[in-house]
Amino acid sequence: GTGFIGSHTVVELISKGMSPVIVDNLSNSKEWVIDRIERIAGVRPAFYKGDCRDAEFLADVFRAEGPIDGVIHFAAMKVLGESVKHPLEYYDNNIRSLLVLLEVMKQFETKHIVFSSSAAVYGVPEVNPVDENAEIGVPASPYAATKVIAEGILRDVAKSGEDIAAVALRYFNPIGAHSSGLIGEIPVGAPSNLVPYITQVAAGLREKLVIFGNDYETTDGTGVRDFIHVVDLARAHIATLTFLEIQPLPYYGVFNVGTGKGTSVGELIEIFNRVSGTPLVYEYGPRRKGEIPVCYAKIDKIKELLGWSAELSVEDALRDAWRWQQQLGKGDKN
Repeated sequence: GTGFIGSHTVVELISKGMSPVIVDNLSNSKEWVIDRIERIAGVRPAFYKGDCRDAEFLADVFRAEGPIDGVIHFAAMKVLGESVKHPLEYYDNNIRSLLVLLEVMKQFETKHIVFSSSAAVYGVPEVNPVDENAEIGVPASPYAATKVIAEGILRDVAKSGEDIAAVALRYFNPIGAHSSGLIGEIPVGAPSNLVPYITQVAAGLREKLVIFGNDYETTDGTGVRDFIHVVDLARAHIATLTFLEIQPLPYYGVFNVGTGKGTSVGELIEIFNRVSGTPLVYEYGPRRKGEIPVCYAKIDKIKELLGWSAELSVEDALRDAWRWQQQLGKGDKN
């Protein structure tokens, strides 16, 4: 709830009159984000520092704040390369946190869960745009494998007849920040995601951006992704919670969350140069092993069943990300 996607979702939950309760171990976020959420939303969310793998701690939260109507599970480690180096950490955190959460939900009769999944489950898609019926690919990393396993756990729990309504949202590429410039992505060390790296180069914090591969079979040779504004992604969670409230139990479903449009890395840089007024220093490097040339979402299902679609543009996202970087300056501050 204090991380990149979680903090924006908390703001949107409050704006809809809901009362979010944050559980976070702060392994990849800062506690001062709660102050920023309060400044934006006018309400300070309840916050408990702790780990979702700690069943006793989690039960205490449910006991103190109950009844809990629904849960959004964001508690996963998410850096692909890091997961290759530390697979046991990733399997332990990403899988055990979900298992413990499901047991505690059952104990306290909380029936609705939205799970943060990823387009990484598709591997290298055979067809673009990729839809939810596409075959699950061979996971390219332990991170991707944890998402495939977690989806399977939720599906099997629902199939067993448990009173649960679960949705896995398969995110494509979240970027941007809140338009206020008060919350956004805070990378720990070198950014693993493209846009924070772009903004840090533009801010003079890094020398240059290296684009890995410019010889793909795309319009400009660079990889193509579906970049979605983090605020649109946050709003998809609200739509999903509302959807779950009316589903007969048990229920399990998966939805892509993207814009339905592909943008190349080269196009992204051109847009950033335009909206920021700061020409980016970059060079091309060799392709990275396992890199996917093109991946963007088919979004008919989420539009039809949840009534959700992205409203903000890539331009909006890059403008907001740059505003956030300028506000953040050369380091974290509250």
